Amino acid sequence: MMKLIIGLGNPGREYSHSRHNIGFLCINHLAHQHSIQVKKTRCQAQVGGGLIGNDDVLLVKPKTYVNRSGDAVSKLLKECRAKPKDVIVICDDLNLPLGKLRIRENGSAGGHNGLKSIIASIGSEDFSRIRIGIGQPLSEQKSRSDDAVVDHVLGDFLPDEQDAIKAAITRAAEAIECILSEGITAAMNTFN
Repeated sequence: MMKLIIGLGNPGREYSHSRHNIGFLCINHLAHQHSIQVKKTRCQAQVGGGLIGNDDVLLVKPKTYVNRSGDAVSKLLKECRAKPKDVIVICDDLNLPLGKLRIRENGSAGGHNGLKSIIASIGSEDFSRIRIGIGQPLSEQKSRSDDAVVDHVLGDFLPDEQDAIKAAITRAAEAIECILSEGITAAMNTFN
């Protein structure tokens, strides 16, 4: 069965290097690493099929905004005749330290609007997810305002954050390869 590897992000050049687009950045890295062209448009998403190891995968970047990611994911699941367990979602996490990974086999949205949208659209929490820490807004460590959070997640990574993010993207790609070859439990034990 084909695995759908879905990176969350917002379309548009102005968001291309934002914290919220870490999922897209991971898909770009995987595509480059495994020579997969992610150029076709299908079900409100940019997609590309290929192999990672011995596994058929579809790399996916929904072209809806993060908060409506479920629209594209539910359509792709139907078109590909896939189940939620065939999905791996990569997204940002405001509550994790910069660059830290958290891998889960299933679970709640944990406050992430993209995950909420996917859960609501497919009617299930039973999909794997890799969260990548983007840290907290510096000026609002103790009392976050909604505006500070929005500015933080939609803002670009700072120059002194680049090394940590590049390392996190590489580790996320390795975690996906581990999930495919050894299973989610092995990936959680190795990368969490």
